[in-house]
Amino acid sequence: MLQKNIKKLVQYGIEKGFTPECERIYTTNLLLDLFKEDEYLDPEVDMSDLDLDEILDNLLEVAIERGLCEDSIVYKDLFDTKIMNCLMPRPSTVQEKFFELYKKSPEDATKYFYDLSCNSNYIRTTRVAKNVCWKTETKYGTLDITINLSKPEKDPKAIAAALKAKNSAYPKCQLCMENEGYAGRVDHPARENHRIIPITINDSKWGFQYSPYVYFNEHCIVFNGQHVPMRIEKATFKKLFDFVKLFPHYFLGSNADLPIVGGSILTHDHFQGGHYTFAMEKAPIVEEFSVEGFSDVKCGIVNWPLSVIRLDGRDPDRIIELADHILKKWRGYTDEDAFIYAETENTPHNTITPIARRRGDMYELDLTLRNNITTEDRPLGVYHPRNELHHIKKENIGLIEVMGLAVLPARLKKEMEDLKPYVINRDIDGIRKDENLEKHADWVEEFLPNYGTINDGNVSEILKDEIGKVFCNVLEDAGVFKNTSEGREAFHRFINVL
Repeated sequence: MLQKNIKKLVQYGIEKGFTPECERIYTTNLLLDLFKEDEYLDPEVDMSDLDLDEILDNLLEVAIERGLCEDSIVYKDLFDTKIMNCLMPRPSTVQEKFFELYKKSPEDATKYFYDLSCNSNYIRTTRVAKNVCWKTETKYGTLDITINLSKPEKDPKAIAAALKAKNSAYPKCQLCMENEGYAGRVDHPARENHRIIPITINDSKWGFQYSPYVYFNEHCIVFNGQHVPMRIEKATFKKLFDFVKLFPHYFLGSNADLPIVGGSILTHDHFQGGHYTFAMEKAPIVEEFSVEGFSDVKCGIVNWPLSVIRLDGRDPDRIIELADHILKKWRGYTDEDAFIYAETENTPHNTITPIARRRGDMYELDLTLRNNITTEDRPLGVYHPRNELHHIKKENIGLIEVMGLAVLPARLKKEMEDLKPYVINRDIDGIRKDENLEKHADWVEEFLPNYGTINDGNVSEILKDEIGKVFCNVLEDAGVFKNTSEGREAFHRFINVL
């Protein structure tokens, strides 16, 4: 079985185009060495159906039998990445091919790099395909909803090993350049099949890669070559536009740089982007305004649950200047009537989630105003999902959510399945008696009267639609200026200080 699957795997790499035919023997020998195998008989193999998952599963079975790998999801991920690296081109080859294709078009270059990332199992497409995805219509447009199932849960064996393992500061984080080719460990994912494209933005060295847990089409990460913390400043806008100049078919955005309203990694300066059109991008301007000295930049308030200012113009430098002006004003802005405080006890609260894109010859920048103030009643944040929404979404609202894509916890898949019979039978008491579902009882009780007959045929869509509505409420909670007459007046007060 080992030799047959080695032969299949090498053929897979050749057919996918990242293992050259001239390296067939070399690659075979790398794999034989990895498995401590001294002989190879070039077995007869049916090459008509080369299923990568099946091949890797068979090879992992051999590795476990031979004591080369623990029978644990974490250890198997470490080992199958080592397997795939035997097929991978060197980083210099990937970069050479990328920039050769880039001369034809940026789209050709990114397609090659994305396909490589998928075919090499760096992006584990089979796991990503398990995510539950749907769309929900709202007054703000069509929101994307995802129950994230692509990140495997660590098993007890790996957790225990991680606790005993020696702490390592290399790589400093999962976004550092040093991850390229890194073998990984129980507390750090393997990245031997990982490749990075070097790019220059804002006259400094950055890396371009894809997210291993793609949440949308060609979900990429652009990260600083140095391990430096995130900071939203004038240079941020320059970096965003430098990237969309290089890749006009991609958008690029940044998480905010403060806890609660920021992303999960604030210690390494990075952006996220991709080839996807979110509802936020489609959202229209509901009210235009102008800023003195910037008549060449179109400004407007976006029809969106969060508080978003959109800037459009032909000259990105002018947009950058205006964005910096808005950022500085927002950093120091306090409006007690709207419960917006620039700082309390010397702790800053105001920041921005920016997103840049190209529209033909025009450049566009969305500035989402954020505030992370907390109170005794709202310890997780005043502009964070309120408690009654936590049964669906409790985590921070970062860049991806801001643009209109919900990344919901994996627990919801089973919980929604378990809820179905209770919803069909309108059994609220039954939900309240189930310790795993009780948190959903008030929500179900609230939406049930809106529906007539509920049965096996429509219960799934009803639950999905209601989850989408909750996510819409989550986004509204994150808006610093609410979409009410009072909120709009408060928004105007900020616009006036510009």
